[in-house]
Formats: sequence, C-alpha cells, structure tokens
Amino acid sequence: MEKISILVVDDHAILRSGLKMLVNSQDDMEIVGETGRGKEAATMASELNPRVILLDLSLDDMNGLEILSELKSLAPETKVLILTMHDDEGYLHTALESGGDGYILKKAADIELLTAIRAVHRNEIFLDPSLTKAVLKSLYNGYRKEQNDNDSKELLSNRENEVLKLVALGYTNKQIADKLVVSIKTVESHKARIREKLNMNYRSDLVKYAIKKGLLNEEESKSG
Repeated sequence: MEKISILVVDDHAILRSGLKMLVNSQDDMEIVGETGRGKEAATMASELNPRVILLDLSLDDMNGLEILSELKSLAPETKVLILTMHDDEGYLHTALESGGDGYILKKAADIELLTAIRAVHRNEIFLDPSLTKAVLKSLYNGYRKEQNDNDSKELLSNRENEVLKLVALGYTNKQIADKLVVSIKTVESHKARIREKLNMNYRSDLVKYAIKKGLLNEEESKSG
C-alpha cells in the first residue's frame, strides 16, 4: 500500500520532531519533508509533491495564510491541513476560503490528528470538533439572512417595488408621481412603507438593495 506522503510546515522544531515520531509510526503514512519557513515550503511542495501538507499559521518568515494559496497553486492535488493553536473562527473561515482542506488545533489528541490526515487525503473536509458548532452556527445565520432578504422582497407590493426602483434610479418624488400618475403624497407614503418594511433609512441602502435584488436592469442602471 502506498503511504500518504506528508510535508510538515511548522516553526517549532520540537513539534516537528514529535510529529515525525507519531506519523512515521503509522503503516499508511510518512513524513517526507519538514520546514519552518513558508518560502521553503513552496519549494519543497513543488519538488516533493506530498499528498498532504500540515501547515501552521505562524511561521518564521510569514503568516501561514500568506503561503496557503501559493501551495495550492504549486501542488493542486496536495491537501493542506491547517495545524494551529488558533481556535478563532475568523482564522478558520479565512483558511478554508484560501483553499485549506482541513483545520485542526494543536491541542487535539494524536488520534484526531491522524484521523484528520486520513480524512483530507480521502478528499474530505476535516474540522476540529471543538470548532464545528461555531461553523454550523455561522452557516445557519448566513442562511437565515439570505432567507430574510428574500422574504423582505416578497413583503413589498408591486407598486412599492416600482417606487423603490425609481428611487434607486435617482427620480425625485415629483418625477415618480408623474411617472406613476399618483400624487406626491402617495409616493411619500410608499417610500415610508418601503423604509419600514426593509428597515432602511438611507437612500444609499435602498439603492444597494434594489441592485442586489435585480430591480434594475443593466440599461437603467447605466442611465441612472
């Protein structure tokens, strides 16, 4: 059975030594290289073409996130597992957005680290169990925000959508009234209801919302 070749990128020599003992004791994996510097990591990734890279976020010469995208570019088939002390959700999201295939904390048990290595090698995303709840909560909140945005569009009547569109295009109350053949007072009432329903008080926010919701076609957007 071909072993999982691993490159360790961490600025702590003692940790690298411990990882070598742990990993090389496994029948299905081996460490083929190690370094504490990001620039050397890039070179070694190209030369060694490891199946998995264990990448720390704090290196001697740069932040691990700076080299992450380059590593994925140099060795697109290589999986990058972030091994870090940072249990901050922001680091996690940035790492995954930059191409990371997994994220595990240094305080994790040996068995969890080995499980993570095998998981990313199988093309699976591995997240440290202690951070999973935070990720799910963030995804849920994002989903709810999207749902609320969609729901808020449904709250507007057809006429209110017309008014919002004209407001976004820069029409004055009088011009809107003339175009829709209604009174200025009626336009003002529509605008008040729109602001209340969308919870937006500034025209700039209404413009952004109208564009986001596709109320403006390309031609009108340019002319506005």
